[in-house]
Amino acid sequence: MGADLQLNTQLSPGIQAMLPILYAAWADRHLDLKEIHALRKRAAKLDFLSDDDKGILLRWSDPAKPPTREVFQQWQSLGRNAAEQLPADKMASLAELGSILGHGAEGKDPARAGYWAEQTVALLEIERGLGGVKEDTYRGLFPRYEERAKLDEVIEAASVDPKALQAVLDGEYAGILEKTKAILTRPAFERKTLRIKEEYRNQVLEWTQILGKEGIGALAFPKEYGGEDDMGKYAYAFEALGYHDLSLTIKAGVQFGLWGGAVANLGTRRHHDKYLSATGTAELLGCFAMTETGHGSNVRGLETTAVYDPQTKELIVHSPSIGAGKEYIGNAMHSRMAAVFCQLIVNGESHGVHAVVVPIRNEAGEVLEGIRVEDNGYKLGLNGVDNGRLWFTRVRVPVENLLDKFGGISEQGTYESEIQNPSRRFFTMLGTLVGGRVCVPRAGMSAAKSALAIAVRYGLRRRQFAADPLKAETIIMDYPNQQRRLIPLVAKAYATQFGLDYLLERYVDRTEEDMREIEAMAAGLKSYATWFATAAIQECREATGGKGYLAENRFADLKADTDIFTTFEGDNTVLMQLLAKSLLADFKKAFKEDGNFAVLKYMGQRMQTIVMEQNAFTVRQTDREHLTARSFYQQAFEFRSRRLTSTLAQRLQAYIKGGKSAYEAGLRCQTHMIEAAEAYVEALILDKALARVDSLDRANPARSVLKKTIQLFALHTIEGHRGWYLESGYIAANKSKAIRKAVDVLCAELRPDVGSLVDGFGIPDGLLGAPIAL
Repeated sequence: MGADLQLNTQLSPGIQAMLPILYAAWADRHLDLKEIHALRKRAAKLDFLSDDDKGILLRWSDPAKPPTREVFQQWQSLGRNAAEQLPADKMASLAELGSILGHGAEGKDPARAGYWAEQTVALLEIERGLGGVKEDTYRGLFPRYEERAKLDEVIEAASVDPKALQAVLDGEYAGILEKTKAILTRPAFERKTLRIKEEYRNQVLEWTQILGKEGIGALAFPKEYGGEDDMGKYAYAFEALGYHDLSLTIKAGVQFGLWGGAVANLGTRRHHDKYLSATGTAELLGCFAMTETGHGSNVRGLETTAVYDPQTKELIVHSPSIGAGKEYIGNAMHSRMAAVFCQLIVNGESHGVHAVVVPIRNEAGEVLEGIRVEDNGYKLGLNGVDNGRLWFTRVRVPVENLLDKFGGISEQGTYESEIQNPSRRFFTMLGTLVGGRVCVPRAGMSAAKSALAIAVRYGLRRRQFAADPLKAETIIMDYPNQQRRLIPLVAKAYATQFGLDYLLERYVDRTEEDMREIEAMAAGLKSYATWFATAAIQECREATGGKGYLAENRFADLKADTDIFTTFEGDNTVLMQLLAKSLLADFKKAFKEDGNFAVLKYMGQRMQTIVMEQNAFTVRQTDREHLTARSFYQQAFEFRSRRLTSTLAQRLQAYIKGGKSAYEAGLRCQTHMIEAAEAYVEALILDKALARVDSLDRANPARSVLKKTIQLFALHTIEGHRGWYLESGYIAANKSKAIRKAVDVLCAELRPDVGSLVDGFGIPDGLLGAPIAL
């Protein structure tokens, strides 16, 4: 192959003028005799080609010596550059592109513009000698970046308006969502790349103070302290913050939800009067000092002490070791106050973990005597949050600083509580703080929905490869694999959001009797949603290729900032075990209370499952009507949850009867516990998602799309557990294959609506931010 067929960065104006036509001729990697004849005959008459140019052209039109891939890509790049110079609404021939390139190679001399316009006529004669070339052929061969797909047209072609979907998601909280988003899209909240943590923290502090002034921080506080006494509004505002900056989300959560929540939920009137108003406006900054270096998930094992001194009526707060230091405390570097969780000791007797308000800085921001504060430094993400470590050396505070709603110290210096059982008192106290586990997954879902919106929008615009070289390349969302990667995640986002909404509703309307169930649900849903967010963001990053790796397109921050969501507010693995223990307690309670009736009921369910769901016909049934019927997939979810819980109970009982302690038995069944908890959460999510769709009026345009979306979530989840279902004899191999095919079909059917589904998340372009999605 001649040297002139290799990459050449010094192409003459004449050769550049011929490149669009050459590229079109070689687009199918084959030149036929007609094309060769047209090129060589007419090119010989072109006066802008030198003899050397004509020699190169003869060799480049030799069918036996096609151009190298590098040369071909160079031609494409030059052609695209020419296409970029045309108005977006202008049609152009390959000849016109050639004239643009030739004139440009000469330096765009105005005096030569007329000459190159004349050459367009000669080039048109050659273009007409190529088959299949139309006026807009150049758009397929050299697409402008912004022409790769028109997103608005894609959304308009969907079967449902995104606003109809958004109305379903927002529900009665549309007003607070819009208010919060409007605040976040102000110029004052413009995102900046601040790599120095102190600068970033100061920016996030300013944002938090603005939220306080706007009344966002106090939403859950009583009205007399500037709030609206509306936990639902606060949770939705928190969700909206997740669309902006997750460092802001977390700092605001610490200030208003954790510090403010501790005062509001664990304190009494005197604490509310003293702290709540200034907390809600962010004039008084506080932190939530629970976690210790030596004890994270094990709150009962905290080492920090608060010893009552009856002589001075003070509490002496002390960290007895380095490991007793409070670790990863958000707001630690800015706060004046800390809600410190410690072992309360009165008259030499420990009464378990209680919270005490401890001042850590004065109004000038100086650290007080007996307080040691250290910066946690740079983290994997959330570097706009000022995490720090705290130690206390015999710090004295008035006994009134004890947050004593559930237990306090009398005037006589004795401990008193209406809840006599220490264990019940401990869990009652922690139960009031479960709001964090209700809110955190909502912010995690906001990050996941942002990632999905960016990836899907990009997939609806980006083109790659073409079946016909003279036509536009294929939109990557039209590739089945891309649909498989993203559309089930969109479906799971909707279903999980509906599950979280149910949890919030239960929490807002809670009674004391409901709290144990709500705590268990919160533990499971927080884990499931944040694990999903981590996985979804990674998949979206990969689905957007190199563009997704650019910081400007936000996946870097979304990944880094949400990674810790699986750990704070309770490590997910620990929380799932907590849920599993709750499921076992309910299982045991049912048998204990109902006796023989419970046994008969359990056996009846088991026999019904065998007869109705595990018979030889049903386990092999593969028709679409059956697979997409609620009666199939909902029963499959319930079977998995019920079976994993009952077999877990049986295994634990067998180990204990065999001489193992309850603790040892639990260790041997730990992975089983997590699996059972996951199955419960998935069944709960499906049940609440179906109920949400059922609640929609039949005329609601969102109903049919959401019904299919939840079907996809259900079948894709079953597909993910197909190994377990096969082992359990619930489906046969042919049914497993049919489910996989049904997922493919549902993805393809939802493809026209996927743009509308992600726009239905209601994320303003100003908050979405990623250039590839706008």
